Amino acid sequence: MPVTTDDGTLLALARDLVAALRARGWRLATAESCTGGGVAHAITSIAGSSDVFDRGFVTYSNEAKAEMLGVPADTIERDGAVSEAVAIAMADGALCGSRADVAVAITGVAGPGGGTEAKPVGMVCFAWARSGGTTEVRTHRLPGDRAAVRAASVRIAMVGLLAMARSGGIGGN
Repeated sequence: MPVTTDDGTLLALARDLVAALRARGWRLATAESCTGGGVAHAITSIAGSSDVFDRGFVTYSNEAKAEMLGVPADTIERDGAVSEAVAIAMADGALCGSRADVAVAITGVAGPGGGTEAKPVGMVCFAWARSGGTTEVRTHRLPGDRAAVRAASVRIAMVGLLAMARSGGIGGN
């Protein structure tokens, strides 16, 4: 999912996010599954993002979630990899495994396969965490094909981060 100048909205959002993080003096870590590093890619497309971007974890498999982010295996077993509980654990793990002040985590079913009745294609769980602060979580059911779900997920993650950097919380996102 390359970020190009054709996607002016995403680049503008990334620019605004980098500026807002810089204004707060915050560093960011990402923990991504279904987006495959798309948030990290969008942010690092902006010159000067090294001031605010600490690191990104792409944890596509359950084993990677457990090994790299410390997501408890019993949480994955009980709630499933696509769950708010796992998204929260991923965000917390990204904070613990980095020097970041804030983290975002994304885990979902991008499709076209892999969906179930309980967790259909397009179901994506997000968590935004602040070191020493709160963790907020949301689940979205996104329409479209794999590319559309992934692109919308990157945008939602960044909009939540931007709201957090501007006001301290994600509000109605």
